[in-house]
Amino acid sequence: MSHGPMKQRAEFTHKHNLNSGRHGWLRLTPAYSVKLVSEILCHYDKAISVIDPFSGTGTSVLAAAEQEHSAIGVDINPFLVWLGNAKLAKYTPSDLATALAAVAKILRSEETFPAQPPSIHNIYRWWHPEVLSFLCKLRGQIRAIAKKHSKTANLLDVIFCQTIIKLSNAAFNHQSMSFADDKAEYAHTPEVCIECFRDNARIVLESLAPNPSGKGTVVLGDSKAALPGNGYDLLITSPPYPNRISYIRELRPYMYWLGYLKEAREAGELDWKAIGGTWGVATSRLTVWKPEPDMFLPVSLGEAVSAIHAANGMNGRLLAAYVHKYFCDMWRHFQTIKDKLKTGAKVVYIVGNSSFYGVMVPAEQIYAEMLDMAGFVNIRIETIRKRNSKKELFEYAVEADYATASPMGQIAAIGQAYAPTLF
Repeated sequence: MSHGPMKQRAEFTHKHNLNSGRHGWLRLTPAYSVKLVSEILCHYDKAISVIDPFSGTGTSVLAAAEQEHSAIGVDINPFLVWLGNAKLAKYTPSDLATALAAVAKILRSEETFPAQPPSIHNIYRWWHPEVLSFLCKLRGQIRAIAKKHSKTANLLDVIFCQTIIKLSNAAFNHQSMSFADDKAEYAHTPEVCIECFRDNARIVLESLAPNPSGKGTVVLGDSKAALPGNGYDLLITSPPYPNRISYIRELRPYMYWLGYLKEAREAGELDWKAIGGTWGVATSRLTVWKPEPDMFLPVSLGEAVSAIHAANGMNGRLLAAYVHKYFCDMWRHFQTIKDKLKTGAKVVYIVGNSSFYGVMVPAEQIYAEMLDMAGFVNIRIETIRKRNSKKELFEYAVEADYATASPMGQIAAIGQAYAPTLF
């Protein structure tokens, strides 16, 4: 496929979300933009049923609900389920007044109810000791003021999440989160910390109106094993890419502070359950992972896995297993989603290709071949944008229609010629 002078198109990335109301509540670098979702939804002139089986920060579900559709998101990460539902909630003027009063009480309170710092490894790499002390006091005040599971508590937790990351030493000038070299930059004064919390509270509370006019919810689930409901008209999603970037790594600070993680092993266990995760124990388990004996996948995948396997000794074998498992998991997802769609439903997967040791992994082509194998029709690939990393990396929309009685295409027969024997 020829790409030509494709641009990076920041309006289709998380950067567009930062100034888009509730969509900007939490930054997640791999997230796609509400603009991209809205351009897909604009082709529907009446209310439809939408599903996002890799809901992430809830972009698709919130965008659909904002356009009066009915939408459901599914995510394996309980923190992201919480965040998605906090974004989708309908907040009344009374809810806003209560939240404003809570923020004001926190800002003027001289009482301290310090919480214990989370057990993040090397925590002072994240926050200067004085900043950490401020955050512990702030966390304790939020717990004391807000009732558990109330809308006020959710809003204060969103504000807190924004505050901990803006006062941290985390840097976002790369494809994934890293740490700034100059630690003096995050030795913020108490006045700066308070002003940061105040500004974040204003931004979050000003974004509450208007409420989404449609219905939306996010549920906890595994998109490769079971999905709720049925009869969906449209699937819009962006699964993790096969590039070893871990969502857990990006989300750790929020998840530790809010109690969704208590120790490092829990992060690795969750990453192992997710598609494309390689954090902690997930990496070590790849060394002994083997595909199911009856798993047949496209020839293009077999070629990429074989080339990566041969490229760099044990590291090549590990990454070959990673790529292989990623697409085995996606195949299970494609099998799971079929029974949840209406005949004629449209699916749109936003995915990027990847490269290991100079070996291209054409994720968009492998997706298209697997969708064909699964019985989808009218499969098409559109190049969306150039990614801001290696020159050969792009982002694609892989689209297809579901037809219950459609015969599997020629690619299915080709796919069955590749049996995974490397492991």
